[in-house]
Amino acid sequence: MDIANLRQEYTRMGLSREDLTPDPIQQFQQWFQDATLAEVSEPNAMTLTTVSQTGCPSVRTVLLKQVNQQGFVFFSNYGSRKAQQIETNPNVAIHFLWKEIERQIKIEGKASKISTDESLTYFRSRPRGSQIGAWCSVQSEVIDSREVLEEQFKAISQRFEADEIPLPEFWGGYRIIPDRFEFWQGRPNRLHDCFVYLPLDNHSWKIERLAP
Repeated sequence: MDIANLRQEYTRMGLSREDLTPDPIQQFQQWFQDATLAEVSEPNAMTLTTVSQTGCPSVRTVLLKQVNQQGFVFFSNYGSRKAQQIETNPNVAIHFLWKEIERQIKIEGKASKISTDESLTYFRSRPRGSQIGAWCSVQSEVIDSREVLEEQFKAISQRFEADEIPLPEFWGGYRIIPDRFEFWQGRPNRLHDCFVYLPLDNHSWKIERLAP
């Protein structure tokens, strides 16, 4: 396969300074709604980058579960690799790729745990199978086989068969408080439109165009 010749022109639309709202959270919500209406597959899937204590980056895909003026929320096992890295270095980045509408959003900020009450509210909204899954997976740890997971799932199912499944103390949410946004719209000839939001001292944002 000739990978060098794999390319696509982006021709759907452009993006100008006048198109943007003063608030980047509102701009994100507007674009998220566009992605949902366009039936983008899993529009809340986001690439999360964390950094180890020694400066090595690590990346994976997680699901956005809440966004408001307080930040962006996702959930994880607190013993996972990403959780351990956030514990020592809270600086993170997230990235949304919505190729169906030729858009990307990059966000940088700091992550911290949300309250137990917030985590419990979300946990109770999950399907029962997902609740059991949170209990039976020791995320990021080496396991001998798939059967280990399935046996653990069966054991947890039987343990809580007649009861409401409690929130695991080792599982919960993180909130990313953003301090930089980039909104990217694909354009022909790789001359893409890209705007950055940077925070100002008065709790407003400066918006500038970036070279693609």
